[in-house]
Amino acid sequence: MQFDTLSVTLDQHIATITLNRPDKANAMNLAMWHDIRSAFRWVDATPEARVAILQGEGSNFTAGIDLQMMMGLGAQIQNDCEGRMRESLRAVILDLQDTLSSLERCRKPVLAAIHGACIGGGIDLIACADMRYCAADATFSIKEIDIGMVADVGTLQRLPRLIGEGMLRELAYTGRRIDAAEARAIGLVNRVFDTRAALQEGVRAIAATIAAKSPLSIRGSKEMINYARDHTVADGLNYVATWNAAMLMSDDLQKALMAGMSKQPPEFTN
Repeated sequence: MQFDTLSVTLDQHIATITLNRPDKANAMNLAMWHDIRSAFRWVDATPEARVAILQGEGSNFTAGIDLQMMMGLGAQIQNDCEGRMRESLRAVILDLQDTLSSLERCRKPVLAAIHGACIGGGIDLIACADMRYCAADATFSIKEIDIGMVADVGTLQRLPRLIGEGMLRELAYTGRRIDAAEARAIGLVNRVFDTRAALQEGVRAIAATIAAKSPLSIRGSKEMINYARDHTVADGLNYVATWNAAMLMSDDLQKALMAGMSKQPPEFTN
């Protein structure tokens, strides 16, 4: 896949999506927003891609939304009617939200590998990933408050489930920067690696482990976890019963059982 603002590779069932505007600290311009959605649609639709890694090129993961894009919004939504102008702005925000939700809609797990700065819209982005890992030099900031706006594309809705409401409120109200150690302590990231190279190696090893599992079961597990987050326990139990009634008796189950007896790793189809 060729994109203006991303580089995308696929190797041994692992798709690697790299934010690729290093000269702009990977600031998320309009083209990048569109590319991110297209890239994760591609991952979802490509059977050979079983898991995805999201990372950044250059010194930082991302500086967040491109301020030039923000400054150009006025011309984009211009209308003589105030109501219609506000309606257009709402549509823009909803479209940006949809871009990031493409990571959740992607049936394959998404692992975010973060180094350097992850600011503003970058927090919205990684909050949509299945898991987050970072290098020791990583820093994080919900920066929107410092430019006089409310974070509006997912941070305030997703982070309470990751770091707790109290910590989210502190970070959202103050905009203060946290380092890798604190990000690990509050549960924003699963693990901290000493260097960027170690981060990339470690996250790829985790991705490879996932890619070796039953693709059907991995996709089902993501579906169930996402569903359980937004529903009651009873709803989740009912859904997984229905899911397994449909999906359990698969070739993957038979291969996994046979592999357990033969002590040989199973080979799954995509």
